Amino acid sequence: MSTEAVTRSEQVRRGISLEYLTIGWNAVECGVAVAAGLFSGSVALIGFGFDSAIESISGSILLWRLHAERRGSHVAAVEQRALKLVGISFFILAAYVGLDSFRTLWRREHPEHSIVGIILAIVSLVGMPLLARAKRNAAHGLASAALKADARQTSLCAYLSAILLGGLVLNWLLGWWWADPIAALIMVPIIANEGKEALKGKECECRN
Repeated sequence: MSTEAVTRSEQVRRGISLEYLTIGWNAVECGVAVAAGLFSGSVALIGFGFDSAIESISGSILLWRLHAERRGSHVAAVEQRALKLVGISFFILAAYVGLDSFRTLWRREHPEHSIVGIILAIVSLVGMPLLARAKRNAAHGLASAALKADARQTSLCAYLSAILLGGLVLNWLLGWWWADPIAALIMVPIIANEGKEALKGKECECRN
């Protein structure tokens, strides 16, 4: 077996490990965020929890793509299907967050303070950039557009964490109830744009 083949095999194994980590962490994050969001009435927290669920789905799609390569399946075909599925997951999330945020603003629903949500947002803000960087490195080694899109989704999770944290803190310190759904609405165009980029299905430019 050539050195290049061995190196690629190692990259595939590394990618699989990263996706298992993604799925595990986001499953926990989803449960905590949704529970805290329902308890406090925070649409931004619930939206963040659904983002975690979508990222777990994205991780599962990438696991399928990476395991397919390990089995020797036709990588190009699987890569394109995985990339489009990741793109669809972005649009599902954008639709949910947008509709729920408008509903909250229309009904003027005032969320309670959520210390658990603030702590979760801080932890995610610290951890997600590190995971995203590891995924980008793996995407570079495999020249995988699907894995690169998944890395962008993980980076997006860090941005959403910052937006979520801002909304929760403003509501807590200043009583600005509308900061929570507005923070969630800010997420929508960011999420939708990532979905559009993924659905274009372009080949990865990681090696350029």
